[in-house]
Amino acid sequence: QVQLVESGGGLVRPGESLRLSCAASGFNFVSSGMEWYRVAPKKERELVATVTSAGGSTNYADSVKGRFTISKNNGKNTVYLQMNSLKPEDTAVYYCKAHGIGYWGKGTLVTVSS
Repeated sequence: QVQLVESGGGLVRPGESLRLSCAASGFNFVSSGMEWYRVAPKKERELVATVTSAGGSTNYADSVKGRFTISKNNGKNTVYLQMNSLKPEDTAVYYCKAHGIGYWGKGTLVTVSS
């Protein structure tokens, strides 16, 4: 059974950093590209970042480019999202997902507020 467990969210001030983690199981993580999405209040779901199966290639939404970094540890079946210089508009529930696999975790809430 596919499981995706996000963690690391919290309340931070603008300009601060957070690192999200997503522990994955139940599928071939090593062969899977991974994705981070977010859902902000009253907004559509947004694809934030993607990483290829071996971690060699990444892509980012324009809204987070230069501030967020996605990485993948195949030895730990975990994908990360390092978020720096956080802004209030980054406030959202963040979800990880395996590319091409239709399962979602429960997400982790990030709130950026002074």
